[in-house]
Amino acid sequence: MNTFEFMRYGFMRNALLATLLITPLFALLGTMAVNNKMAFFSDALGHSAFTGIAIGILLGLKDPVLGMIAFGIFLGLVISSVKNLKTASTDTIISVFSSVSIAIGIVVLSKNGGFSKYSSYLIGDILIVTEKEILAMLFVLIAAVIIWIKIYNRLLLISINRSLASSRGIQSHVIENIFVVLLAVSVMLSVKWIGILTINSLLILPPAAARNIASNSKQYHFYSLFIGLLSGIAGLIISFYADTSAGATMVLAAAVIFALSFIFKKNVR
Repeated sequence: MNTFEFMRYGFMRNALLATLLITPLFALLGTMAVNNKMAFFSDALGHSAFTGIAIGILLGLKDPVLGMIAFGIFLGLVISSVKNLKTASTDTIISVFSSVSIAIGIVVLSKNGGFSKYSSYLIGDILIVTEKEILAMLFVLIAAVIIWIKIYNRLLLISINRSLASSRGIQSHVIENIFVVLLAVSVMLSVKWIGILTINSLLILPPAAARNIASNSKQYHFYSLFIGLLSGIAGLIISFYADTSAGATMVLAAAVIFALSFIFKKNVR
């Protein structure tokens, strides 16, 4: 069996290109999601994709991704605003909005038995990615890197000490909202390929594993990017030969690396 047999197929080459764009993007954003304990928040964004699809259909949009991105940004900003009011615990607020949004989406999409047409979004399929979508993801990755360079230090300070950040003139709400929008766009643009059920795991596992073995911020980001790329490429190749879901296999590869990093961390201590 030729190890690189998968490269003979155009859909696999496209899938590999998409993986090389998605995994570093998720690894980058995931570092701050882990730092700020936002794993549940990103999961809520993924689950709200159904409502975005429903909105797109109701508005007559040809591409449901546009509706998903719009609703993802809206939901993310609303959750962030309500969370900052501190009227309830963060996990409760996220759970409420997540539950309501996914319920609305399923109710609308299931009308007249039409939900089956959209059930593929649950698992995702990166093998159907098009060149146009790859270009869109490339644009998002470039924009994310530029924005990340601009706001990272301020976002990190906010995550460490919000009061100190405010005392230094940092507009915490603005910086957080920029990150939320970036996260929402990335998740919604990728959910069709990775799957609603697994996309959050691919976002969180690489930085979580990196955090176990990194001793400083530079290592944390480098390891997260490396683990994200490694688990993405390995998962894609394994899924080709094993005939399994690519997104889920990527997540399992990331989970194995996380387990190894956890064992390493435990033994070092």
